[in-house]
Amino acid sequence: MIINTYKTKLDDNKLNILVKENTIKYTDGGRLTSPKAIVDMMNEVFDLKNMAEEYVYMIAADTKNNVLGMFEVSHGTANASLLSPRELFIRALLCGAISVFLVHNHPSGDPEPSAPDIQATRRIAEAGKLLGIALNDHIIIGNTRNGFYSMKQHEDF
Repeated sequence: MIINTYKTKLDDNKLNILVKENTIKYTDGGRLTSPKAIVDMMNEVFDLKNMAEEYVYMIAADTKNNVLGMFEVSHGTANASLLSPRELFIRALLCGAISVFLVHNHPSGDPEPSAPDIQATRRIAEAGKLLGIALNDHIIIGNTRNGFYSMKQHEDF
């Protein structure tokens, strides 16, 4: 699978546009079939489990969960990261996403979600419903024995 990472910039008219940052070849599959497959991809491509600060990524997907693009939507501190539905869904809409996955790391190593993690996820899921862009999952990556936490599997939103 080819993974394109994007960022957004403002054009001369101050409108958001997508700018391709990087193209990464990832050999283990084409579709996002499970939380574990997503975790494996994020750890191999971005080494997310070993990052010293929180990073939040959005994976934009088509109807069949093929990756349309990946976006770093936030880079925070050792224990927090700001996440805005507006900035997230600008990116999703610009690339034509039908659904999105959120993935972030916990530098502490413990993938259990905090109350703010759950609250932000619910807010994003609700905003996505209004726009017709489903939040498929929000996965938190740690480096403990369990390794990750899928909010969808735990019915947190």
